[in-house]
Amino acid sequence: MTLRVGIVGAGAAGVGAAYALRNADAEVTIVEKSRGVCGRAATRRKHGCYYDHGANYIKESDQRTESLIRDLGTDGLVDIEKPVWVFDEGGEITEGDDGDSHKWTWTEGITQLAKRLLARTDAEVRRETRVESVVRDDSEATWSLIDTEGETHGPFDRLLLTPPAPQTAEILRATDWDDERLGDTVAAVSDVSYRTIRTFALHYPFREDYSWYGLVNVDKAHEVGWVSREECKDGHVPDGESLLIAQMSPEWSAERYDDPLAEAGDDAAALAAELLDDDRYADPDWVDDQGWQYALPNDGVDTDAVRATEDAGLFFAGDWVVGEGRVHHALWNGHEVSERIVGRAE
Repeated sequence: MTLRVGIVGAGAAGVGAAYALRNADAEVTIVEKSRGVCGRAATRRKHGCYYDHGANYIKESDQRTESLIRDLGTDGLVDIEKPVWVFDEGGEITEGDDGDSHKWTWTEGITQLAKRLLARTDAEVRRETRVESVVRDDSEATWSLIDTEGETHGPFDRLLLTPPAPQTAEILRATDWDDERLGDTVAAVSDVSYRTIRTFALHYPFREDYSWYGLVNVDKAHEVGWVSREECKDGHVPDGESLLIAQMSPEWSAERYDDPLAEAGDDAAALAAELLDDDRYADPDWVDDQGWQYALPNDGVDTDAVRATEDAGLFFAGDWVVGEGRVHHALWNGHEVSERIVGRAE
């Protein structure tokens, strides 16, 4: 009997789960709130530039990550060669310890990860559909999703929730399921806190050469948390131009989260120019931004609490389950949870 699996969220965890189920006897439906896929591993295109404005690349964690990336096709695959250096509260830049690990993206952006994974599956992706609540039918042992338009999706034999923990907790609070485990799960998921990041894309009609691709603030005391150069990624920025990705510190980002782009962008560009010791960077010719309210989890969830519902067919995956905001962690967590989803069907 074909297993009906519902997945909320087409980020790395949700897509990783769908990919893991590609050879199982499973009918997979992904419900995604946005128009795109890959969640916080996001790409935009503007004025002839591609830029990754959430996760900047996929860091190689082990051989399985590299094997998977290469198996998805090397056409358009980009391995960023220049290293990541570090800077401190005073803005002093020094060489970092980047090791020999790969930093992967694609000429068309990091969203290619999800697009290529999904292309290997038969999963249906229902985009621009925001889930509001979940309904459990104990008599049929199934789950259904209710979206904000009142439409029902399902029923599903297994349900996997992958949005950031605060959004998952919100869905769970609206869930109709008379089971004592639900309260403990909601409490555990609600305990996961996040850092907020506001990202700016700063474009310039000139290009300088540096020995680094990215700069990261290691003491967490600077107003800028990260700066990187998209021109180091093949196919992202036309020749003679440059595009900085400036991710501001969580404190700055939370304080300035709702400030108008014109004002906040000017201040972010000024901070980038000061860090790079070049006044030209204070005057980009165009600016874009993205606020990530739930950018990076501070810690992981209580594993026992989120696994307690698995025998009822309710599963959870994401970087917040692992406790570290990395694309490959979310990807493989979704993959591993799917193995248990199939196991519950056997």
